Amino acid sequence: MTMASEIPITSEGLAEVKRELEQLTGRRRPEIVAKIKAAREHGDLSENFEYHAARNEQSFVEGRIQELETIVRNHTLIKPVTVHFSEDGGPEEAYQLVGPADADPKAGRISTESAMGKALLQGKVGEEVEVVTDTGFKYTVKITAID
Repeated sequence: MTMASEIPITSEGLAEVKRELEQLTGRRRPEIVAKIKAAREHGDLSENFEYHAARNEQSFVEGRIQELETIVRNHTLIKPVTVHFSEDGGPEEAYQLVGPADADPKAGRISTESAMGKALLQGKVGEEVEVVTDTGFKYTVKITAID
């Protein structure tokens, strides 16, 4: 069982987080500092659009850096699991269950903390599980395989 401060993530997801962190700290941060310095040289900061835009960008990037550093500092590695299922005898679908930091539904990776992820974690091959969305909508899927 993970502690509240641990962040579940796959080794692939952690590598991606580290790549993004390096790109932000090594390239984006210095670029923004240079933009701010150049904008300051234009004089009056109260109506200096370039300065305010650069400061907003800096705020966003620094927030993302903090988020990524928290993941790196507090991660716990997990092994992704792929669950195959069908709804009402329809076509089989499959999702890889990963931690929230790895989730990318368009790429077939869903969080173990999502409604679907929680439901799929409860079942075994051949069992039906009920998925309950945040809005209260319920539906049932049958697990056909787990890799």
